[in-house]
Amino acid sequence: MILTQKETNFLNDFRDQELLCIEKYEKYAGMACSSELKALFTSLAEGERSHLKTINSMAGGTVGTVPTQISADNTHCCCANYCDEQSKKCDEFLCRDMLASEKHVSSIYDTGIFEFSDPQARKMLNHIQAEEQQHGERIYAYMKSNGMYS
Repeated sequence: MILTQKETNFLNDFRDQELLCIEKYEKYAGMACSSELKALFTSLAEGERSHLKTINSMAGGTVGTVPTQISADNTHCCCANYCDEQSKKCDEFLCRDMLASEKHVSSIYDTGIFEFSDPQARKMLNHIQAEEQQHGERIYAYMKSNGMYS
């Protein structure tokens, strides 16, 4: 695949956002008070690493095979046992920030998809966007099950 300058710029933006999400998920996993949230953030960081690998491959001119379904979501709700309100508030802040990040990243993919001329590249970016939306859904499910989202 030969990329236009606009496509290259979008891929650079996607890469920057994936790197930021990885960094935030890793830091927030270390800051989270509940073991359930630590595990969720660690899992989501792995998903972002997969996206980064795909984006780097695309930047090199190769679009891999688009998976037929999004990765396993594990959206089961997990209730954490918070020993105090301060711990719960800390985790709620981390969740709110990452939910906002996922919304932002999803919107960037939504715009960028339309700028690619290669149909396979558009399908791959659409797949990544669906996974980003799933990441947000998993965070939402955690927040909902722990009384953090109304």
